[in-house]
Parts: sequence; C-alpha cells; structure tokens
Amino acid sequence: MESDHLSEVFDLVEVRGVVSGGFAVRGPWFTEADVSEAMKFTAMVAGRARLWADGVDGPIELEAGDVAIMNARSWLRAEGGGGDGPRRRVEPDPRFADAGPVDRSVDDVIIGGRIELNAAGQALLAHALPPVAHVRASAATAGTVQDLLDRMFDEGARGRAGSAFALRQYGQLLLLEAVRSYVDQAELPPGWLRVLTDERLGPALSLMHADPGGPWGLDALAKAAAMSRTSFAERFRAVAGVPPLTYLHRWRMLLAQKELRDGDARVGALASRLGYGSESAFSTAFKREVGESPLRYRLRHRAAV
Repeated sequence: MESDHLSEVFDLVEVRGVVSGGFAVRGPWFTEADVSEAMKFTAMVAGRARLWADGVDGPIELEAGDVAIMNARSWLRAEGGGGDGPRRRVEPDPRFADAGPVDRSVDDVIIGGRIELNAAGQALLAHALPPVAHVRASAATAGTVQDLLDRMFDEGARGRAGSAFALRQYGQLLLLEAVRSYVDQAELPPGWLRVLTDERLGPALSLMHADPGGPWGLDALAKAAAMSRTSFAERFRAVAGVPPLTYLHRWRMLLAQKELRDGDARVGALASRLGYGSESAFSTAFKREVGESPLRYRLRHRAAV
C-alpha cells in the first residue's frame, strides 16, 4: 500500500469536523450569523441555496451534495426556497429537533459545523484553502458525500442513543471527502495540500515521512523521485512553496509538537530521533519555528489538559 501522506498530516494536526446543527425548511427562508470559529462548513443535504460571506464575490450557488468551507470569515448569510411571501429566518438547531418530517424532494436541508485543528493545523489549512472553498458534488464523490449527509441529518433529527458519537465520526468522514474532492476540483496553490497529493514527489515524501531523522539531501531525494537534482528541487519548490529541506524541517517540527503534547520522550531523545546533532540545536530550531522552547511548549499543553 502506498504511503498515505494526507492521513499522516491529518493525524498530526488533529483535524476534526464537528457538526453543530442543521435544519429543514420549506418556502422562502434565510439564515445569517456572525462567525467566531476560524473555520466553518455548510453542507447542502437536499435542495438549493445561495451563500454569501465577507470577502467573497457572491453568491455561491449550493446544490445537493455541495460543501462550502469558510476560512477565517466573520459573517455568513444563506437563503433559499421558492413561493410567495416574505423570507422567514431560520436558525440551525444543535439537536435538529424541529426538523419534523422531511421531504427531500421539496425541502431545503442544510447541515453546519466547524473544523477543529491544533495551532499547526490552523496555519497549514488556512494557507491551503481560499476564503470560501466550494466543493461541488462530482460524479466521483457525489454518492459518498450524499450518503454521509443523509446519515448525518437522520442521526441529528432522530436523536437516538449514540447519535453524538455517530455525528462526530460522520463529521470526520465528511471533512475528508470534502478535502479530497477539493484537491480534484481546484487549482491548488503551492503548499502542503498540493505537495501531499503530487504523485511525482510522493516517493521523496515517503522517505522523509518514514525516517524524518535521516540525513536526507537533495541527491537522495531526487533519486527517489527519479529526477535530476535540479529538476527535483525546482518542482518541489513550485509545488510545495518551499525547498525540500525546508519542508523536511517543518515536518520534523510537526512531529516534535505531537510528541511533546502526547508523548513522554525526553527532549534529548526526541532531538536525536529527528536528526538533530544536539538537544540545544533542536531547541533552537523548535523555538524559532514555534515561538517557545520544547519544555515550555510541553508544560503549557500538559497544563491545559
């Protein structure tokens, strides 16, 4: 099985999709809210809607199976429905309690939530996505996404035992499918999301991910990718936005943060495992990247638990 670089990074940055509510409505409607979360998502289970957010030339047209990921936005508005009469305001219900009987052939059905990440993940995903990433239902993923959305809304509306757990799992899968679809549909800017899915650079990434403490140089990495040293360096920088050894350094720092948060390795042992000649060299590199020493980082995160 090929290395799954996207899963590795998702684990390290602790990405979670958390469902916060939903609604089903018939007739003209609108909803609007201030946004405090760094990242939110809106998913269209059934029907159609128009979505606006600050900094976006809208509206964004959402159809069944579409997902919109909002990146560092401060407000959103959505509206839909047809027929006579004024638009009535609807609010997402955390328990979907007012959904009642739903006719997906007539009603507009929406699920909303937030994307939770650690600080490293926030920086990575924020740079990889536009202000609003519109992930359209496609022939390749529409069945999977639509099935997830249907299951999520049914779980929320029925409120059975274990629904909260089920919604957490479905939220994770929905976010993964949305990111996969976005990679396939969008022209990605240089960055981690693009390099993780680049087939030509995959063998070199596999070396760095499998043995981050190895003495990797351009020659070895280029050979793994079956490219010349110059071609490899140019392609890597164009795809990742940084040189290969800068990427390796940042990968090491992500691993270090994970171990310092969750593991018990001593700083000196961690430094050796990640390829640093001394604890002081590792500490200097860590502080330059993260803004505080490894020990202070560990103590702060342990105290917050």
